Amino acid sequence: MDPQTLQGKSVIVTGGASGIGGAITRLFVARGARVVVVDLQQEAGHALAAELGDAVVFLRGDVSDRAVADTAVATAVERFGSLDVLVNNASVSRQKPFEEQTDDDWNLAMDTGLYATRNFMLAALPELTKSGNASVINFGSGAGLNGQPNQASYAAAKEAIRGLSRVAANEWAPLDIRVNVVCPMALTAGVAKWAEARPEQYAQSAAAVPLGRFGDPDRDVAPIVAFLASDDAQYMTGQTVMADGGSVKLR
Repeated sequence: MDPQTLQGKSVIVTGGASGIGGAITRLFVARGARVVVVDLQQEAGHALAAELGDAVVFLRGDVSDRAVADTAVATAVERFGSLDVLVNNASVSRQKPFEEQTDDDWNLAMDTGLYATRNFMLAALPELTKSGNASVINFGSGAGLNGQPNQASYAAAKEAIRGLSRVAANEWAPLDIRVNVVCPMALTAGVAKWAEARPEQYAQSAAAVPLGRFGDPDRDVAPIVAFLASDDAQYMTGQTVMADGGSVKLR
């Protein structure tokens, strides 16, 4: 079997109904995986499941609810017999200057980002341990690495996820569970709206990317996540992978 394929792997993707998450779900299915998609976007989730057939189960749920993580794991095991890969893609935040961010803003970023990631990891652990070569892919952000203005709560949550991922990578390595982080820069629906509203600002930002453009979720981000989930990445853990056209160069 080509190790780049994901044939037979059982996967959970949070925020997997659209955007980067939707691109991940589609590519994983194309490479042979079966996916439990966890998302609040009911219409998009049902449409994706209808498009991809029996390889996808849509679970409508708020990732900040710990019970949703338990249900997602149980669903993966019930429908697909196992759980091999967890992709913690979902997160929500509000953009405001640091001094204007309220407790509600911070709770939103932490609950849907850091705590959701923690809860899904803990819920998945017993099943991932049975896999023999499991993979957890968490999502960071250049906003945290660069200190993006107006992103205090989001950046803090994303950097906390990176710290958690490094610890888990060390602690879970003896269990054959790899934990890595992807930081994407992609032309999502939100970025597209910004580009339409402020084309000059968007053009300047895109030109500042060494590869000269924002990434495409399908062509540029999802394949990196698929690589980390595949057996080709079996000797890779505790790493932060920048899917950002060269904007950030980690040392």
